[in-house]
Amino acid sequence: MGGSKHLFFGGVDVVELAERYGTPLYITDENRLRANYRRYKEAFGVESEIECEVYYAVKANGNLALLRILAVEGAGADVFSTGELHLARYAGIPARKILFNGNSKSDEDLRAALESGVRVSVDSLDELRALSALASETGHGKEVEIAIRVNPDISPRVHPKIATGLKESKFGIPSHEVIQVCEAAERMPNISLSGLHCHIGSQILDVSVFSEATRRMMELVTKLHEHGIDLEFVDLGGGLGIGYTREEKEIAPTPKDLAEAILPHIEAKTRELGLKLKLIIEPGRSIVGSTTILLSRVNAVKRAYRNFVAIDAGFNLLIRPAMYDAYHEVVVANRMEEDGHGHGHDRASELYTVVGPICESGDVIARDRRLPEVERGDLVAILDSGAYGFSMSSQYNGRPRCAEVLVCDGRVDLIRRRESIEDLMRNQEIPERLR
Repeated sequence: MGGSKHLFFGGVDVVELAERYGTPLYITDENRLRANYRRYKEAFGVESEIECEVYYAVKANGNLALLRILAVEGAGADVFSTGELHLARYAGIPARKILFNGNSKSDEDLRAALESGVRVSVDSLDELRALSALASETGHGKEVEIAIRVNPDISPRVHPKIATGLKESKFGIPSHEVIQVCEAAERMPNISLSGLHCHIGSQILDVSVFSEATRRMMELVTKLHEHGIDLEFVDLGGGLGIGYTREEKEIAPTPKDLAEAILPHIEAKTRELGLKLKLIIEPGRSIVGSTTILLSRVNAVKRAYRNFVAIDAGFNLLIRPAMYDAYHEVVVANRMEEDGHGHGHDRASELYTVVGPICESGDVIARDRRLPEVERGDLVAILDSGAYGFSMSSQYNGRPRCAEVLVCDGRVDLIRRRESIEDLMRNQEIPERLR
């Protein structure tokens, strides 16, 4: 269709990126990443009585280039595995600003934390005992700083698979057991109890639940103070949601909203107790979610029970719609509105359901979306895919994972090479007896 405009992202025509790097393709805007992080630094900045550090949740997107940008910006890291720990350290995030989180850490994980000198968020009494024993085995008498992860039993009213602070959740120590576990930690060799940690869920759009979590955590801080245990920090986790739909974009809370919901509780309680307490927060999605699009090519348009648009990216690259019934805006990147910025569609004509190439009926990216007339060869951009996109991708159906590029004011850098068929076979072996 002559005269159609193209989607520009980070000052770059994405149609040209598709021609240069192929599809599927993840495209991240560096300026958006920096701006999203700086909003947190401003919201929790110098005007507060409470010192605050922002620990980016690496699980959301662990690309080294993005981690490096955040390291330069001053971010710490919340890591959930030895692999994420190494990514964060390689990107330049200092050990003193890393918290090793997780509900099921192996001895190898705990040793990696000990060797790196990072703090550990302890999720169970079993883990606490194992960490103390391993720290003692080193023979150096070096103490490991820990936080106790609390299960505060708070419902954030989100999809149950991303609600992590409910009493039935696998994460954390029940609130009523925390004081006892902290007292046990104080008696254990090579353990230095420094903080409390919680995380109540993800994609939270109602900041009042953060206020509730803060109150409960500060009640525990008060009880510990009464037992003669004063902490250095409280980590309230992450979970601030972003707008995926147009309606959500209008109501999605900002880091400033989050700060206003939690800081007054901490400031009042620390003044009352005479404590100096640092706050740590762990945003992930709200830093990287809006920074990235997933660009895909249309392989077929099929008119059946629904009008299906079959693209070359499925839940092998973006599992959120299949796993969480998550919504992502989609646009036809080579048939945009006159402004060319992806805020809508021109000539929207029919309802389409966008599906991927995976051999599963659940491989649906977007249901019943009104789009301009779509043809084979068109480009579909899936918006706001920077969080839990590539980081949850797989090689299912024998599909090599796609490339990633970083764009900034018209500049383009390749930050992950597209996998090859050889990569599918790498590290596999056929036993000699089967040859």
